[in-house]
Amino acid sequence: MFAINHAATALLIKRRFPLVRMVWLLVAVQFMEFIWVILNLAGVESTTTETSVHSVADIHLSYMPYSHSVASILLISFASWLVFAVWMRRPRLGLAIGIGIASHLVLDLITHAHDLALAPGLQTPKLGLGLYANLPIAAFILELAYGTFCWWVYKGGKALLAVILLFNAANLSFLSPAVSGLESSLAQRPTVIVLLILFEIIVTLFLVGWLSRHPLPAGIRSETEV
Repeated sequence: MFAINHAATALLIKRRFPLVRMVWLLVAVQFMEFIWVILNLAGVESTTTETSVHSVADIHLSYMPYSHSVASILLISFASWLVFAVWMRRPRLGLAIGIGIASHLVLDLITHAHDLALAPGLQTPKLGLGLYANLPIAAFILELAYGTFCWWVYKGGKALLAVILLFNAANLSFLSPAVSGLESSLAQRPTVIVLLILFEIIVTLFLVGWLSRHPLPAGIRSETEV
């Protein structure tokens, strides 16, 4: 999924774990994407494009077995739970962070092309339902509905909803060749793509975090956030 809807997932988790600080959840839902950025910039993983880019289907996450394989994400999710829940004795924090990290895999499996490996070193099979390439408008509707659903469950304010809707609308050109946008300038420029995604991650995490602030539910206001 696009960055705004990964960020919106933190709203769902926050609703279930109201005492966990939002910053933990925001980092967790995009933790593997931060690793992806670092590994791409370091040349360990790679992104390629077609000779011209008209939609996200022309951008290929061609090699990312460490940041986006099923085994890697589940292992890091479990390791995070061990560190926070067992070693640091903060079970709810550990569970919330583990869920946040694992959520990235679930959402990407729904939308990505067949580019998610089972584990590093295993070239096949590659997983992903391929909505971006095969049903891009359906993918857009799904992402818009999902982001809105996260906001509704969280009971966020109008400004937060506006950010979710606007960022989803801004992604439409990446999903529909009929809508022109920034993607036309990204052909053969993988580093620019990675930095653009990093920028979007940071901006959406900040905005969702800032606009999601509101008092804790009445029954738990006296307790301390973790």
